[in-house]
Amino acid sequence: MAFCGNCGSKIEESAKFCPSCGTPAQAQNTQNTAQVEPVQTPVNYDTPVSGPVTAAAGNSAEAADAQNNKVMAILAYFGPLVLIPIFAAKTSAFARYHSNQGMVLFIVTVAYSIVSGILNSLILAISWRLYFLTSIISMVGIVFTVLAIIGVVNAYKGEKKPLPVIGGINILK
Repeated sequence: MAFCGNCGSKIEESAKFCPSCGTPAQAQNTQNTAQVEPVQTPVNYDTPVSGPVTAAAGNSAEAADAQNNKVMAILAYFGPLVLIPIFAAKTSAFARYHSNQGMVLFIVTVAYSIVSGILNSLILAISWRLYFLTSIISMVGIVFTVLAIIGVVNAYKGEKKPLPVIGGINILK
């Protein structure tokens, strides 16, 4: 039995080509008759294979915190559900960070809704022909949905990125 010099698979003596890679066997039979064993690289169990957690660039305690409290951090961006991570994950710095972001977003959204309702009522009280202005005011509310999606994506990735515009406000410590 001969072996292919290109891929190392077994070749019959009468074969003209390697059945695995298609290399001509005539030249290979005379060159390589020893079996080539595959090289196995050692596995390093210290390196995570699930993907990077950027909330803790190099700190394994923060990375574990981000991984363990990812669901709590995601819940923080769903309006009143922000209370769940505030009370359930008090010791998690990652969940507290996203709870703060979610709480600020929730408060700003409620304040916007109140101001928008008052402005829409005043505009419609003036004239029903100004209804297009109330539509424009109401469409600005989409910004809060986009901010919530950004927050959920950051929490899912394990990142501690502040939300645009309102990310610098801290309510929770």
